[in-house]
Amino acid sequence: MKELFLLRGLPGSGKSTLAKSLGGHHVEADQYFIRGLDDVYTFDASKLKDAHEWCRNMAAVYMIKAYDKVVVSNTFTQEWEMQPYYDLAQKYGYRVYSLIVENRHGGVNEHGVPEEKLIEMKNRFQVKL
Repeated sequence: MKELFLLRGLPGSGKSTLAKSLGGHHVEADQYFIRGLDDVYTFDASKLKDAHEWCRNMAAVYMIKAYDKVVVSNTFTQEWEMQPYYDLAQKYGYRVYSLIVENRHGGVNEHGVPEEKLIEMKNRFQVKL
């Protein structure tokens, strides 16, 4: 069975760590900002839309290749942000699991997202029951 895991949560919650432990083919928008042989992370807010488009395209490529497990880890604070992935999953026959990852381990926000931005993201985080 082909599976798509959508990992949601605030920066520092452990999404990337969990994604790596799940195995499969992992992609996230943050990977777009990793450059060079040293894997230097250089975030540019003006390119965030491009990063998410790249992430969706990579997930689509993995599904077109029919990989058994595709794992996407992004903040996904709003429900609509996951819809393109649900659409891809339906198109390519993937069962979808949406998991909310919480920072209950005292994890650190590795990308330096300012505290006020974290609070803003937390306040808009939607959960569909």
